Amino acid sequence: MEPISEATIRTSFVNCSKGEASRIKLPADFRATPWADLDFYGWIDPAAPQRAAIVVPRDEGPVAVLLRKAERTGAGSAARSSMCQVCLTDHAAGGVSLFTAPLAGAAGRNGNSVGEYLCSDLACSLYLRGKKRPKLRLVRFEETLTLPEKIDRSLTKLSAFTSRITAA
Repeated sequence: MEPISEATIRTSFVNCSKGEASRIKLPADFRATPWADLDFYGWIDPAAPQRAAIVVPRDEGPVAVLLRKAERTGAGSAARSSMCQVCLTDHAAGGVSLFTAPLAGAAGRNGNSVGEYLCSDLACSLYLRGKKRPKLRLVRFEETLTLPEKIDRSLTKLSAFTSRITAA
């Protein structure tokens, strides 16, 4: 992914107001972001752990989406392993979270949203490249896809997710 500035990120949000986009905090280490290892930029707001965002590169420019991280509830949810629907990484309990995004425009203002199960830390790109490993090593299914094919698959899934958000 090409490096992007904080100003570009804030102006590329499609599903929130300018005020909401200005209030989300970027990580303290934003300037040290390893852009060459990322296919998209995602982070959890350090000031509000249930708020997150992703920035997905597109031909027409980056698209940023405000997300809400679902709280884990129930006794059974703590013991389950899950798989991220973008990078297909298996995680032990807590490694995957449901992230919901309000739809863009009037539909979102009326409370309509869509969701996706993603790595809880939004580090899908690093898991794909083997630069980060899940906390508890589960059996990793070997794939015959090359890294570029895996990246293409994850970007296709993210593009479909952002398209569902902006289609409203």
